[in-house]
Amino acid sequence: MSKFILFFLLTIPAISVSVLANTMVSGTVFCDQCLDGSLSLFDYPLSGAKIAVTCNGAEIISGGKSNWVGSWMVRIEGSRDLSGCEARVVAAPAGCAAAVGASKGLSLMFKMFGMELYTVAPLLAQPSKPMRLCHSAEPAPALHPPPTAAVQPPPPPQLLPLLPPPLKPFFEASACPYYKWMMPEYKCYWRVMKPETKVAAAFGLVAGSKYGSNMTLWQGLHGKRELYQTLLREAITALLNSCHSAGFSYPTLRVIGDLNLALLGSQRQALLIALRFRRANAGASSGPAFLTCNLSPCS
Repeated sequence: MSKFILFFLLTIPAISVSVLANTMVSGTVFCDQCLDGSLSLFDYPLSGAKIAVTCNGAEIISGGKSNWVGSWMVRIEGSRDLSGCEARVVAAPAGCAAAVGASKGLSLMFKMFGMELYTVAPLLAQPSKPMRLCHSAEPAPALHPPPTAAVQPPPPPQLLPLLPPPLKPFFEASACPYYKWMMPEYKCYWRVMKPETKVAAAFGLVAGSKYGSNMTLWQGLHGKRELYQTLLREAITALLNSCHSAGFSYPTLRVIGDLNLALLGSQRQALLIALRFRRANAGASSGPAFLTCNLSPCS
């Protein structure tokens, strides 16, 4: 009887892992504003683009949509080898829907307990015309003597459809702890992210399956006394800091990627990433000096 019980206890975890095995594919999508087929200074993350994964020319999954920072993730039930498959944009939102870029191959990031995570190089969609600031590929016209009439000043540069301008200079380095973002006098700095934004919308499918589809960023900011609640609190704080300051230690896409890696990895990995987020939110930077919080009370 004791041998049977031991066999039962050893096999049940293996059965559970195989049943819960999933294959996930993640990446980003950008609007190629210069129509040059590659990422450039003027390209911006594209929200609402629809992604499909194809294998040998046959579509196996479609419907993944990019979030506000251009990040997307699709999940396939069960463990599957997608090493020869590709991802492509099949639909893009208005303003950048004239054409889509080439498909990109999938790269296996890690495989563990029957779960596989693949990543894809940035995908591109294109508008109908390049923006004004892009360099033209056409040959320069012949030079002519300047006209006698006064030359009209050039039109103002086209504004990029990115994020709303921050209250303080975006390039001013800043790092603020979570409790600063919870204070009523700093609510006006929630301009890119809103307190009611869903965790699943901000961080993607993996975070949504862990914390639920209804949890908001404001609720997640109150998490404590448990590893994954603390991890979420510090990740949300890092996300807010990265949107507020370009000098913050973590860029926005890395905050999202590291949280998803922590949720897919071991508890030790989750703890390490939570501590790194907390350290960055406390002001640690790549340089010798610590960053301070530049939030000032809203008028």
